Amino acid sequence: MEKNWINEGKNLFMNVYKQKDLVIDHGDGPYVWDTDGKKYVDFVSGVAVNSLGYKNKEWMDNIVEQLNKIHHCSNIYWNKPSIELAKALVSKSELDKVFFVNSGTEAVEAAIKLGRKYGLKDDKNEIIAMKNSFHGRTLGALSVTGQGKYQDDFKPLIPGIKFGEFNDFESVKKLVNKKTCAIIVEPIQGEGGIHVATKEFLQDLRDLCTKEDIVLIFDEVQCGIGRTGYLFAYEYFNICPDIICMAKGLGAGFPIGAVMANEKVASAFVPGDHGCTFGGNPLATSGAKVVIEKLSSENMLDSIRENSKLLYEELEKLKVHNDLISFIRGVGYMLGVEFNVPVNGIIDNCKEKGLLLVGAGEKVIRIVPPLIIEKKHIYEGIDILKDVLGGMKDEG
Repeated sequence: MEKNWINEGKNLFMNVYKQKDLVIDHGDGPYVWDTDGKKYVDFVSGVAVNSLGYKNKEWMDNIVEQLNKIHHCSNIYWNKPSIELAKALVSKSELDKVFFVNSGTEAVEAAIKLGRKYGLKDDKNEIIAMKNSFHGRTLGALSVTGQGKYQDDFKPLIPGIKFGEFNDFESVKKLVNKKTCAIIVEPIQGEGGIHVATKEFLQDLRDLCTKEDIVLIFDEVQCGIGRTGYLFAYEYFNICPDIICMAKGLGAGFPIGAVMANEKVASAFVPGDHGCTFGGNPLATSGAKVVIEKLSSENMLDSIRENSKLLYEELEKLKVHNDLISFIRGVGYMLGVEFNVPVNGIIDNCKEKGLLLVGAGEKVIRIVPPLIIEKKHIYEGIDILKDVLGGMKDEG
């Protein structure tokens, strides 16, 4: 039955994804089942999207309640759920204004436009991004993505983009000139292999941007919304940018993204500068409001910090006893396990044994489970990974 669905999909869809031979049918908590009824521990969570796992009752009830009122209006009018979500985000951050979109790449596009519009007053239009970064696949977001494998077939990209070395402040500083309007950085690089910025690097960027009136943009699309054990990733580093891009876990599976900015930078936008048909959709914002309410609970954030520490420690134990693992890095529930061999085979073998994992480059497994996992789920996933690696060791 599952193979029939896969074959039909291959005949119908454009060939842009390297999809696994797996058709997801339903989920519950941190587990999913395929169309053949096989159960999996999900350490992918839609690539850091399904923050509340599956079938969260409060999240579902809020969306259904809103669906029974109105599912969509237009940004020609106001709607209550979007205002409530914006109020929650502003009240729990150091930023002042919100713009809603549908996805992470759209959030980055909006941030790029806002940064350039702010720089217009001083005739600034150049942006500095980081090598090895990933910000999305639309043309603007792709232009600030520092990986040639994503860019090369789509050039020419937008002009005025320069790339510094991640965690090397001097390499960034030397790129700054009188035309620099913005610097964009992921506090934790996701697609690039789970690399964490040092606090010193981010603080130096913050000081430079403040001094030179440059807009500092944090791309928190993957690392934000509780994944570090803090509501916003910038809180983990205690360094506030001028703009934050967010998406993924904000909607817990319902498509939504957002851009937040301080008053000074946000005021550069005026009516007509930007827009988004579905941005602030009542269904999306009603679901996202539940996510923010749940993550605003210290109990949940404490649980993320405590349990993610256990996950890290268990992975370190695996590393000690397995020479295939060369490094473990990351923060909270955004961890990378670097191997000295390609990881596709490991991921496939884990899938066969009931654990879903995702890569972040050729030799890194990215672990981004739902934020609601408990210790028993961590042990369950680690046992499967241990079993797979043990089998590889025996074969070797």
